[in-house]
Amino acid sequence: MDFVSIRVITADVARLVAFYEKATGVEAAWATEDFAEIRTSAGTLAIAGTRIVPLLATEPAGGHRVIVEFLVDDVDRVYESLTGHLTDVVQKPATMPWGNRSLLFRDPDGNLVNFFTRGAA
Repeated sequence: MDFVSIRVITADVARLVAFYEKATGVEAAWATEDFAEIRTSAGTLAIAGTRIVPLLATEPAGGHRVIVEFLVDDVDRVYESLTGHLTDVVQKPATMPWGNRSLLFRDPDGNLVNFFTRGAA
């Protein structure tokens, strides 16, 4: 398993992406107007708009604006192996509109965690 990214949810994706592009000197990779990534050798800062939050089954309020993400080989296999250990599954493995297959759950402190497999590019 590899730690992949932190995702920040914002109402103004373009503004936040521009800020982080300038701050890091890294040009963002845009998937849609609501999702971009600042990719570095150490990890990725993903920035998503509030319009896609319903697709991620989370709310951008109450301090839960960040999603900790891990790239895994097989989301469905990981989900099966964690059955009985996860107490707050937000979304069972599902294929997202951008192609990734994701399992979303909350850690014991309520932070949202996304285990995912990249979709075909």
